[in-house]
Amino acid sequence: MKPTQTTALLAILLMSAGACSPSEPTPATPSAPETVATTETAKPAPDVSKLPAGAYKLDPYHASVTFKVNHLGFSYYTANFRTFTADLQLDPAKPETATVSATIDLNSIAIPTPPAGFVAELLGDNWLGATAHPQATFVSTSVKPTGPATADIVGDFTLKGVTKTVTLHATFNGGYEGHPMDPNARIGFSANGVLKRSDFGISLGIPVEGTTMGVFDDVTFEIDAEFTGPALVDAGAPG
Repeated sequence: MKPTQTTALLAILLMSAGACSPSEPTPATPSAPETVATTETAKPAPDVSKLPAGAYKLDPYHASVTFKVNHLGFSYYTANFRTFTADLQLDPAKPETATVSATIDLNSIAIPTPPAGFVAELLGDNWLGATAHPQATFVSTSVKPTGPATADIVGDFTLKGVTKTVTLHATFNGGYEGHPMDPNARIGFSANGVLKRSDFGISLGIPVEGTTMGVFDDVTFEIDAEFTGPALVDAGAPG
C-alpha cells in the first residue's frame, strides 16, 4: 500500500496501542448510557401449533449478518457479510432438540465507504486471514429455552482456524405452515451475541488496559433470518 492519505487513515484504525507516544492524551472512556425504565408489556409467545417439524433452510433474501466493533471509544464501526448459508433442524414443539449450522463467506464482507485497500487489509493475515481460512462456521451444541419465545443457542464457532464456544441469544419471531402464494413453512428469528476477537488470534490494535486508543476486543454481532421448511400439505389455489 502506498504511503497516501488512505494509509494514514488505516494507521489510525489499525494502530497498536503500544505504538502511541506516552505524551499522547488518552481519549476519555465513554460513560454507560443512562438506564430508562419502561412499562412495555411482554409479547405473547408466537403460536407454533401448526408449524411442521423437519428441515428448514435459510432464505438468503430475508437474512442479514452484521457486526460492530468500538473504535477509539468514539463510534461503533459496522460491517456485514453478504454471502452465508444456514440449515436448521427443528421441532417447534420441542425447541430444545433443535440443531443449526451456518457458514459465512469471509470474502463477502461489506464495509460502508471503505478507504482504498481497507477491505484487503481486513481479509489479510492480521485480521480475518481469509486466504488460508475463507469461511467462518457455527455448529450448535445445545439449545436452552430462556422464555416463551427466546433461547440461548450455544455452539462451536470457527474463525481463522480457531474454534471457541459462542452463544447466540435468539428470539423466535413467528411463522406459518405455508400459504398458497408461499407454499412452504416459514419461520423467522433474530439473534445477537458478543465474542472477543483476541480469542481467534486477532489482537492487532486492542487498546492497552485503561485506555481506549485502538479497536476494542469485543465484537458484537446481530443476525436476522427467515427459514423455509416443509411444503404446505394442501397449498390449494392462490387467492
